[in-house]
Amino acid sequence: MKREVDVLVIGGGVVGVCAAYYLGLQGRQVTLVEKGEICEGSSYGNAGLVVPSHSVPLAAPGVAFKALGWMFSPESPFYIEPRLDTALWRWLWRFWRSGTEAHVRRSLPLLRDLHLASKGLFAELSRLEGMDCAYEERGVLYAFNTREGLAGGIAEGERLRRADLPPQVLDRAQVEQLQGVEVRVEGGVYYPQDAHVEPASLVRGLSRHLAGQGAVVLPRTEVLDLSRSGGRVGLVRTTRGDFAPAEVVLAAGSWSPPLAAGLGFPLPIQPAKGYSITFKKPQACPAVPLLLGEAKVGVTPMGEWLRFAGTLELAGLDLSLSRRRVQAILRAVPAYLPQLDPAGMELVEIWRGLRPCTPDGLPFLGRAPGLSNLTVAAGHATIGLSLGPITGKLVAQLVNGETELDLSLLRVGRC
Repeated sequence: MKREVDVLVIGGGVVGVCAAYYLGLQGRQVTLVEKGEICEGSSYGNAGLVVPSHSVPLAAPGVAFKALGWMFSPESPFYIEPRLDTALWRWLWRFWRSGTEAHVRRSLPLLRDLHLASKGLFAELSRLEGMDCAYEERGVLYAFNTREGLAGGIAEGERLRRADLPPQVLDRAQVEQLQGVEVRVEGGVYYPQDAHVEPASLVRGLSRHLAGQGAVVLPRTEVLDLSRSGGRVGLVRTTRGDFAPAEVVLAAGSWSPPLAAGLGFPLPIQPAKGYSITFKKPQACPAVPLLLGEAKVGVTPMGEWLRFAGTLELAGLDLSLSRRRVQAILRAVPAYLPQLDPAGMELVEIWRGLRPCTPDGLPFLGRAPGLSNLTVAAGHATIGLSLGPITGKLVAQLVNGETELDLSLLRVGRC
């Protein structure tokens, strides 16, 4: 027996929950299914950063060559598990080809607009009744402990300044004044436009609001396959029965490609494992989130916690935990912030999750080719949390026939 539903959202992370929320505001009857618990994937333990400063796509000039230098070092910020996988090598080839100045010039204005719109929505969501997600608009500091690193950060800041995202360049004394703790840095680049949030509290709080809108939320409901009926998705089979939806939203992160393949179109997304280590907030704690430039590690104070997050590991759908990579993150922090010694802090949790990465660094957001009732919202990589609310709002607009932004750069099937 199948259940007929209006809009079926597949995925209970930040993108899926935000899509369900905004669809509900537009009067749609939403059913959301998630194979695990709500906010069990990469939305749970990420750095919690809302970052207009991340408006340069991951596929930028020089990134591929830098990644080649890191890729076979298990402790590097970007690691590739050696394996015979044609999809992976095809993805890497496309990633290298996408890293051009022309691609950055096309992509940066759109990413900037999406991030800034999302930040405004975060402020609205944080004010919902019962929402306690530690949202703060304190900016983010990019800190560098080498002159070369600081010069690169300043150059990136100039690019963003030209895109109307002006940073402030700080010397070491100014960084210490901003943070209120001892630092070992050459200087930093501060983006006051940025913000941060406790991600799991936001996603779970928003999920609770869905019930008030009349949505049906079904955790522990795994989608097995989707079947075509003409130019539509006709049936969605799950571990808890079959659904016949009028509309489908595919927002399953790194688990989206197999479902798309079953419908006959590719989603070139590679899962990129990331780690975070959360501690109870120590007495000496930075006031503003940091990104440690050379180490590629985030340090985020969030409510009563302090979280360290980092690494990009292309190892497939593999959630095994590498203690070596966790230790690399922990060693990096006191090199910049000597008062933060992990050995003397109270551990809350070590976490890892899979971030869905596209070869050009832009998410897929739009109608699936040849399927009139399937909207794809996946492939947000390291900026999924930051773009979650605006993605959800745009999904609701796509389902209802029009959007406020030109999303042609994000179209499904472009790569």
